[in-house]
Amino acid sequence: MISSVRGPVLSALGATVIIEVGGVGLAVNVTPATALAARIGQELRLQTTLVVREDALTLYGFDSADELAVFELLTGVTGVGPKSGLGVLAVLSPDQVARAVAEDDDAAFRKVSGIGPKTAKLIVLSLTGKLAVTAASAPGPTSVVPTAVGESVLAALVGLGWSEKVAAPVVELTLAEAGDADKGSVAVLLRLALGRLGPAQHTIGGRA
Repeated sequence: MISSVRGPVLSALGATVIIEVGGVGLAVNVTPATALAARIGQELRLQTTLVVREDALTLYGFDSADELAVFELLTGVTGVGPKSGLGVLAVLSPDQVARAVAEDDDAAFRKVSGIGPKTAKLIVLSLTGKLAVTAASAPGPTSVVPTAVGESVLAALVGLGWSEKVAAPVVELTLAEAGDADKGSVAVLLRLALGRLGPAQHTIGGRA
């Protein structure tokens, strides 16, 4: 699994950028906005996911963990392939996707080429409850937090010995106060949550 790539941009054509990593040029499919922002010779870091098919290995790259998380949720919907998932993110930001789902607005997804009314409705139905929109404390864009990340952190804490009753509010608070760059990382959020719980209280193998 290739979870991220970083290196100088060798080329950026259409919706594909080629990034040199360890002397190898990796072709990464991206949104048009990411491709337009890429500059040849400048370093670019992308969050990535590798889609494996019988006839191809295709790498998809994103500017943020939010975009990657939404892409993976979208491609988990029946009828939405990687191309369509990338198409959604070319039209809608992660926050706009979350808002459309929360407001049961399937029309937002019908704007995407290749997504018809039935698939648009299925996207809303399938993603309901899987994305949460959290208003930023300062004026500006909001950020989207995949609830799956919080669930993974909670499961890890329970596995380490904390009761769900104790751990759940800590995870919620950690997600609310974490920076945008940390919201998509289970490892970072777990470390922050453990810091809030306090090492003196934490006992592996027991129950807090």
